[in-house]
Amino acid sequence: MNNFFKDKLVVVTGGSGFIGTHYLKALVEKGAKVRTYVHETPLQYTHENIEVLDYINLNNLEDCLRLTEGADYVIHSGGKIAHPSTVPTDIQISMQNIMVLGNILDASQRNGVKRFLDLNSSTGYPDRRYPIKEEEFWDEEPFAKYFGYGWMRRYREKLMEHVYKFSGMEIMLGRGTAIYGPYDNFDPKTCHVVPALIKRVLDDENPFIVWGTSDVVRDFLYVKDVVKACLLILEKGEPMRPYNVGSGIALTVGDIVEAVLKATGKTPEVVWDETKPTTIPFRMASTERIQSELGFEPTYTFEEGIKETVEWYIANKL
Repeated sequence: MNNFFKDKLVVVTGGSGFIGTHYLKALVEKGAKVRTYVHETPLQYTHENIEVLDYINLNNLEDCLRLTEGADYVIHSGGKIAHPSTVPTDIQISMQNIMVLGNILDASQRNGVKRFLDLNSSTGYPDRRYPIKEEEFWDEEPFAKYFGYGWMRRYREKLMEHVYKFSGMEIMLGRGTAIYGPYDNFDPKTCHVVPALIKRVLDDENPFIVWGTSDVVRDFLYVKDVVKACLLILEKGEPMRPYNVGSGIALTVGDIVEAVLKATGKTPEVVWDETKPTTIPFRMASTERIQSELGFEPTYTFEEGIKETVEWYIANKL
């Protein structure tokens, strides 16, 4: 068992959410004392080593102070996630992200938290058609459709840098690519590409219409590997040194559709609707830094992750 987490009080924001649920599970396995909360959504995972506070609102600094009191480490995964279709125009998502992060950072440093982990987003990067490196984050504007959301992601890092400089709290930073897996949001109105494809295939849509073209490239990492990488950053990373959290493997949307069809055993007619909107045509993140400096290697292949996700969805949602 890893002594870094054993018997430490670790606060997880967003514990009822997709990534937060996996953080809770992983931390319990590592022997941590875990604290999270319930606000609008019930927890998806509970355990005797998880303390649950009721009615915590991260928009309220007093609630954040109560949540982080006595904590050794804070892992931030709370806040709302933008749907790809509304990323270009959703101002409220950006404002809420900044407010929530500011409150939890402020509360953490006031309460003497030793280390703080945030998984930021690769949407802050400029448009590059190769695996982009961490030092390129500020080179140019974010991709046009990510402009406002991407700059919010950049400002989050400046806010963390500000707190780090005056507080001495060690702030660890990841930048995530596309994430998928069990406990994800499968609501077709708000979910992302992998859960949307899985749900629609298992709903027996035929013809199976996919937005955009099959050659759009993404970097997907299974959620269990995302959490593995983030906990490694929290334990061994250098404060305010960003680490890309991705697979380092280029997957096309065509590859994703093929993997979902294989995992579900379905054979609908696939039709590509190129008139429908998409976002960035190519996004990959270089994983050289997290591999060479922290020794991170993914445990799951994309196909294995998709298979587990499909099996979880059938058992729990279908």
